[in-house]
Amino acid sequence: MLRGLWKLTWIEIKVFLREPLGAFGTIGFPVVVFLVIGRVAGRNIPAPSLAANVFLRVGLPVLAALLIAVSSVISLVTIVSIYREGGILKRLRATPLRPQTILTAHVIVKLLLTAATLTLMVLAGKRYYPVGIHVPLLGFTMALLISTCSILSIGFLIASIVPTARFAQPIGAVIMYPMIAVSGLFVPVESLPPTLQAVAKVVPLTYTVSLLEGIWRGDTWWAHKGDVAALALVFIVCTALSAKVFRWE
Repeated sequence: MLRGLWKLTWIEIKVFLREPLGAFGTIGFPVVVFLVIGRVAGRNIPAPSLAANVFLRVGLPVLAALLIAVSSVISLVTIVSIYREGGILKRLRATPLRPQTILTAHVIVKLLLTAATLTLMVLAGKRYYPVGIHVPLLGFTMALLISTCSILSIGFLIASIVPTARFAQPIGAVIMYPMIAVSGLFVPVESLPPTLQAVAKVVPLTYTVSLLEGIWRGDTWWAHKGDVAALALVFIVCTALSAKVFRWE
């Protein structure tokens, strides 16, 4: 099973890289956003501004990390929908590979692309946008991978019910990107109106932002055990639901 998993994973990576625009959107776009916003904000916002300092040192890297995760989800939804509509999922299911192996290969591809994008962001940031702080990169990478797994489970749930590939990307974007607005990244959740605060408490990206910001600042994992538990719950619930409603054809 492992041999089939890795062979399928390698095939999916090669298929993904054949589409330059999709590859740039998933790997290059978050890095470009990180560099452009960082350089423009760092040049135009007064240095003494506390809000600007906090955003540049913490908020901007977390925003880039969120874009990595959300781009992975939208890409996953689109690919699964295309495979279903083109009959590829049906043919793969007829092979000796188990359905779990086929879906796991897609998850591994997205996790590998997430790690690659984060690495490029760190390397580019050191060269073009030094933030002047020491970050626990290993811990932050682990936090991002945990967050990405949780958010990818939402992607699988979306992919399970999206009717056609034509609507996959718009529906994924409409569901995922508004979550960033109420996640506490730009405005503290406590400052939002009561209705939006209630929405933020059930949005997975709220706990993702809290975890990523905390680990980036150097907080202990124990301090964010609630965030990890919430993301784990999202993963379990969405995975269970998608297993019930997922359509192979």
